[in-house]
Amino acid sequence: MSDILLSRTGSIATVTLSNPGKLNALDIAMWQKLATCFDALSADLSLRCVIVCGENGQFAAGADIEEFGTVRSTLEQGIRYHTVAIGAALAAINNCVHPVIAAIEGVCIGGGLEIACACDLRIASPAARFGIPINRLGFALAPGEMPALLQLVGRAAALEILLEGRVFDAAEAVQKGLLTRVAEDVPAAAQQSALRVAQGAPMAARLNKQLINRLSPVSQPLTAAEHDAAFAPLGSDDYREGVAAFLAKRTPVFTGK
Repeated sequence: MSDILLSRTGSIATVTLSNPGKLNALDIAMWQKLATCFDALSADLSLRCVIVCGENGQFAAGADIEEFGTVRSTLEQGIRYHTVAIGAALAAINNCVHPVIAAIEGVCIGGGLEIACACDLRIASPAARFGIPINRLGFALAPGEMPALLQLVGRAAALEILLEGRVFDAAEAVQKGLLTRVAEDVPAAAQQSALRVAQGAPMAARLNKQLINRLSPVSQPLTAAEHDAAFAPLGSDDYREGVAAFLAKRTPVFTGK
């Protein structure tokens, strides 16, 4: 069964992404529980740091594409899926008052990388793999999911990641600015980082995060028409072909329609 698991040691909470057999790909229930979980953690001022990790040595392989036929098969469903489910979860992580550390092992792909980008620090194994290969599925990164990636890596690297859809290693992720550091023992390194955070003044940590978020450059918001237009590929033949090809484990044949 897929789930978002929560544990706590002292003032440090650990959120674990769990979907056995699917490399912790997140289904819609997991996205919704992730948002609820982080809203609750943010309200708990006895905490000082949160670690996000994946179960069984994998971070997350993105969204669970096998459920797209039922929860994301129309344009209206797609907009709701990306705003109410994914967008809300990423916003809850980003807006959490406590510092959040992503402890990344194995795959950190698609929505998994988006979760990592929403965290404040990212510590990864040298063997971890990164990418957002949604071009193979026939759709674009949703507007609410774009800013965290763009702020971390900048325009050129974001375009490369999205246009090529290539999966790359931790060394390249460091070069692109995606990672805070690489460590052989990720769980231990994440705990050590969280302890350093927890030893500092919690009000100062929360204020540092708040001020950095407030002072970071933010683009003008999209108009309603621009926002809806960003989801246009979800009504295309290419989107249906991309999902069908993924599920059939074959190469998609896109027509631009």
